[in-house]
Amino acid sequence: MDDEKDKALIVFDYIYHAMRAKHVLEEAGFDVREVAPPVDYRTGCDLALEVDTDEVDAAEDLLIEKDVLILDILFMPKSEKLTPIYLTKLIKVSDYGDFVMVRCGNMKVTFEKATGKIVNLSGGGCPDIPYLGMNLYGTILGEGPRPREIGKTICAYTCEHAYEKALEIFNGLKGKKGGK
Repeated sequence: MDDEKDKALIVFDYIYHAMRAKHVLEEAGFDVREVAPPVDYRTGCDLALEVDTDEVDAAEDLLIEKDVLILDILFMPKSEKLTPIYLTKLIKVSDYGDFVMVRCGNMKVTFEKATGKIVNLSGGGCPDIPYLGMNLYGTILGEGPRPREIGKTICAYTCEHAYEKALEIFNGLKGKKGGK
C-alpha cells in the first residue's frame, strides 16, 4: 500500500463483518491492510480495513453486493498515523515431533504432520470456541471449514490466522515429501 496517498478506511460494527470483508476483498484482488480504527470509531470491533482511495468505491460496491455490513468509510489524510495490526507477529510455532501446534494470540491449532488432521483446537474465551472446536476437530487442513467461515468473534479471527499458518506449514511438509 502506498503510504504517500490519502487512506480510505472501512469501519465495521462487529469483528465478524471485518473478517468477512477482508476475505471478500482479498479474493477479489484488493490490496487490504488491517488497522486499528481511530478511537472515535471503536465500538467493540477494533479492526478496520485500509484500502486505496482509488479503489474504495469498488470495494464498497463489492461488500454491499456480498451483504457485508459496513459501519462507515473514513478518508484519512496521508499524514494520519494508523496502527497496523500484525497478527503474524503473534504467531508462534511449536514442533512436537509428529505434531505441530500453531498459536496466534490465545488460540492454538494443533495438527498431525503426516496427515494434516487437526487434533486439537484450544484457547480463547469467546463463546464460539466450543463450536469452532467441534467443527474443526478431526478435519484435514485445507479440506474442512475455516474458522472465518463459522466463527464470529475475535477468538475466531485469531484462530483463522493460526489456521492459515498451520495450513502453510502442512503444505510445505507435503511439498518436501513429494520432492524426496
